[in-house]
Amino acid sequence: MKTKFLKFSMIIALAIAFTSCKDKAAEANTSDAEAAAVSESTSQKYVANIGESTITWKGYKPTGTHNGTINIESGIFKTDDGKLQSGTFLIDMTSITVVDLEAGDGKENLESHLKGTVEGKEGDFFDVTKFPSAAFEITGTEALAAGKTRLSGNLSIKGQKHNISFPVTISNEGDMMTIESEAFTIDRTKWGINYGSKSVFDNLGDKFINDDMELKIVVKAKKA
Repeated sequence: MKTKFLKFSMIIALAIAFTSCKDKAAEANTSDAEAAAVSESTSQKYVANIGESTITWKGYKPTGTHNGTINIESGIFKTDDGKLQSGTFLIDMTSITVVDLEAGDGKENLESHLKGTVEGKEGDFFDVTKFPSAAFEITGTEALAAGKTRLSGNLSIKGQKHNISFPVTISNEGDMMTIESEAFTIDRTKWGINYGSKSVFDNLGDKFINDDMELKIVVKAKKA
């Protein structure tokens, strides 16, 4: 009788211990779940405001320079903890303009030549009928001094893609983010823009155009 009582007591004790462990496990799981529930993502998407975004360009030759603008077609960016992490914007190559010439003073002719809409000269520069858009895809960022950031990304023009990097200032005001680059240069021949290049053609004399062209990018984007 005593043996049966002892066995019964042990079973009761084990049951109580098991129930206690289950309760503690349940409490721990509930606590973890609540902690996860209140954890909020810090990522944020921004969409480019194309009306306030633009690219300015400048080309050089021995006898002078020309400069103009190109519109940004669209863009989406992602930040994390307020820092730019990724993004892509499309460039409307059909919007190339020349701003240092007046209408009737060669402005239209130069714009047509750059766009490639002149018969027989389609491939001299950007050939926008075949390649109406260019693109820039961010591949990395690096903090620099004085609050600047080195932005790296793949620039695609005329179906060719090369990685470039340049310094930018990134600022936030309310729901708006502004990405503004310093002026930087790219070697146009890397993208097959070879017209007037001394590194591609011989015997050009002083009729050449510098391979390096200057760009400056300003993108304004709003929280989505």
